[in-house]
Amino acid sequence: MLEVKQQPAPTDAIPDQGLSIAEAARRSGISAHTLRYYERAGLVVSAVDRTSGGQRRYRQLDLTWITVCTRLRATGMPIKTIRRYAELVAAGRGNEQERLALMEAHRADVAAKIAELQDNLELIDHKIDVYRGRVAIGDADQLWAPRA
Repeated sequence: MLEVKQQPAPTDAIPDQGLSIAEAARRSGISAHTLRYYERAGLVVSAVDRTSGGQRRYRQLDLTWITVCTRLRATGMPIKTIRRYAELVAAGRGNEQERLALMEAHRADVAAKIAELQDNLELIDHKIDVYRGRVAIGDADQLWAPRA
C-alpha cells in the first residue's frame, strides 16, 4: 500500500489577527489569485475573516483547509467534487457517510492512476535498461529507428 506522509504544519504561529492574503499565499504555497479563486468557487468551509477595510485575514483553519483542497486537486479531484466535499464539511455532523463515500471513490481513482503510472514506469525502466546495456557494449546505434 502507498504511504503518503503529511506535510508538517507551518512552524510560525499565526498571529491573533490572522495573516494577510500575501502571507497566507506564501505559507500555503499557492498564489493569492488561487486563494481568491478557492473562495469564489465555494471550496472553503468557512468564511475567511476580513478586516474593517475588507482585507482578507487567514487563520490556521483556513490554511489547513487550503492544504486539503490543494492536495485533493493535485490528485485529480475535480473542482465540483471538492466543492461538494467542502459543502458537506461545512454542513457539520450527519453527513459523514457521504463524505466517506466521496473519499473512498476518490481513493479508488487515485489508486488506479498510480497503478497505471507504475505500469508506465516499468516500461520506462525496461527501455533504460536496454539503452544502458547497448551503450555499455557499444552497439546502441543498432537500436531500431523508423525509416521514412
